[in-house]
Amino acid sequence: MALETFKAGTSLTMGVELELQLVNPTDFDLTPAAGDMLDLLARKPFPGDVKPEITESMIEVSTDVHTRHDELLTQLRHIRDVLVVAGDRLNVGLCGGGTHPFQHWSERRIFSKPRFNELSVLYGYLAKQFTVFGQHVHIGCASANEGLYLLHALNRYLPHFIALSASSPFSQGADTLFDSARLNSVFAFPLSGRAPFLLDWAEFEGAYFTKMEKTGVVKSMKDFYWDIRPKPEYGTIELRVCDTPLTVERAAALAAYLQALCHMLLERNDPPPREDDYLVYNYNRFQACRFGLDGFLVHPQTNETLSLREDILATLRRLAPHAAALGGGAALDELQNVAAGAGNHASLLRRTYANEQSPLAMVDAAMLHFRKTAAP
Repeated sequence: MALETFKAGTSLTMGVELELQLVNPTDFDLTPAAGDMLDLLARKPFPGDVKPEITESMIEVSTDVHTRHDELLTQLRHIRDVLVVAGDRLNVGLCGGGTHPFQHWSERRIFSKPRFNELSVLYGYLAKQFTVFGQHVHIGCASANEGLYLLHALNRYLPHFIALSASSPFSQGADTLFDSARLNSVFAFPLSGRAPFLLDWAEFEGAYFTKMEKTGVVKSMKDFYWDIRPKPEYGTIELRVCDTPLTVERAAALAAYLQALCHMLLERNDPPPREDDYLVYNYNRFQACRFGLDGFLVHPQTNETLSLREDILATLRRLAPHAAALGGGAALDELQNVAAGAGNHASLLRRTYANEQSPLAMVDAAMLHFRKTAAP
């Protein structure tokens, strides 16, 4: 199977995918309700797209293509409201969060779909351990080469998205001491991590993908679990490092932050990306996963050690005119509040546990945050 032709589109459009937890509201554990939820949602037009994920205790929803933060947020709220109503009919709770705090992977069931069954056979227990929940953000690109440029130019900012979205401090009933434990599960897969440093699509297709395809290891771009990957059939790049936030408001803000960053990077006023940028990539990624906003990063081109929190705040200031041009000022205001004081959702969940001394209370709080402004 040849690599799909890159479907060049409009720069800086955006779309969001959210993987959501399906919860039993009695014991707050995950419940294998995806089939029932999808059957119910199929009876009426859905305000976006909804589909199964690898295990039966999760679903994925996605938005249409948008250019403005307010329109994206409106659709995400509509999707959220429809899901809450459907969940109430089925007595199923829904929530974000990158991991469920205490579910046991061995109790999960693979959703019966050919690709998921193939992945289960190939990856064994890793497939069930992949019951983790992420937000993916797509950004439209005018050309394949523009997409590869953005993919690599963004490497320096990946820790921002990990720290701002982090919502997976607990796993298997224990505090992991990570703000984002979810990404450790993703990193277990052999084709995860970073994309190869290639800036020309013809070279990417011929010198890399075609060779990988000949090995029999990959069949399509879906087989790569990179932190950012091209999606040629959509004409986008796809950011994959974010935990699913507890609110759709945070999800929309993260998408608009990425859009504004890409707007700035396309002006090409910064030094171009280079292979050596990746010397500190895994270290910076670890710092953001482990410590969240309290982490540090090494600037890949100056080797300066920076406070992650302060680097985010400085970037938000720099992005203000770009966000204003795109209609994303409110999104940056929300993230300013997160970085300057309120903290990410991992810290919110830890505070809940400290107050209640119960992992069940964290799930209850996550469900309430997901539906807090839902229509009755």
